[in-house]
Amino acid sequence: MTQHWGNTGEILSHVIGWGYFAAWTISFWPQIWLNWRRKSVVGLSFDYTLFNIIGFVCYTAFNIAFYASPRIRQEYADRNNGKQNLVQINDVVFAVHAVFATLIVIIQIFIYDRGTQKVSRFAWILSGIGVFSIFVMLIVSAAGGLAWIWFFYYLSGVKLAISFIKYCPQVYLNFKRKSTVGWNIWNVLLDFTGGLLSVGQLFFDSWRTDNWEGVTGDPVKFGLGFLSMVFDVIFMVQHYGLYRGNKAPEEEEEAKKNLVREDGLQDSLTEG
Repeated sequence: MTQHWGNTGEILSHVIGWGYFAAWTISFWPQIWLNWRRKSVVGLSFDYTLFNIIGFVCYTAFNIAFYASPRIRQEYADRNNGKQNLVQINDVVFAVHAVFATLIVIIQIFIYDRGTQKVSRFAWILSGIGVFSIFVMLIVSAAGGLAWIWFFYYLSGVKLAISFIKYCPQVYLNFKRKSTVGWNIWNVLLDFTGGLLSVGQLFFDSWRTDNWEGVTGDPVKFGLGFLSMVFDVIFMVQHYGLYRGNKAPEEEEEAKKNLVREDGLQDSLTEG
């Protein structure tokens, strides 16, 4: 197998990989911190969070299997001219951490002020269909009707589909509120950086090992990085352009009520 740049290329790949791991890992915590500081999750889409936990559980299972399972690694090699898949340890660690961080957000949703927000019926139905289909594929694979590698590819497909869908509720919520208050922009900036480095590592590894099947063999990594960057650009436009400086609707409503109360008090003093 052709190796470009030898050990230097391998070291650079690890640097890029841990760079995206750091960016994506840190990206979860500004939102967690914002929720804690405000003692509120108003402005954060609950549909987004529900899709997130399902997607990252699927992504974690896929990465662990492709990295640590000899059976899955062999099945992959048999289908790709003896070449190994490009899932690395940083992919596994990131996925496990993502599940952990998302669980913290879910706990915050239960204990902090939610306003009138709730998970939509559409999100519950869609999530139910997705989870049910995973169990069906699991049973079929366990019964020998499908090679295990295809079950994990299916999980990666679910994660990829969720990666496209999950951002839409947050985009819509920002649009509906005409504000990004409650949605931390640092989450977006770090997510964009992680997506860029993740896709960059995938293409760099494919080039240096002359293994372009690595891109098609790990569609979830490419799709996850690409889709995250697309939606991050949308969030940046909303935050820095369309709704720049806009207060949250509930804050504006409270300010109006305070103004009315002040006017009423002044009128009472005047009449007195």
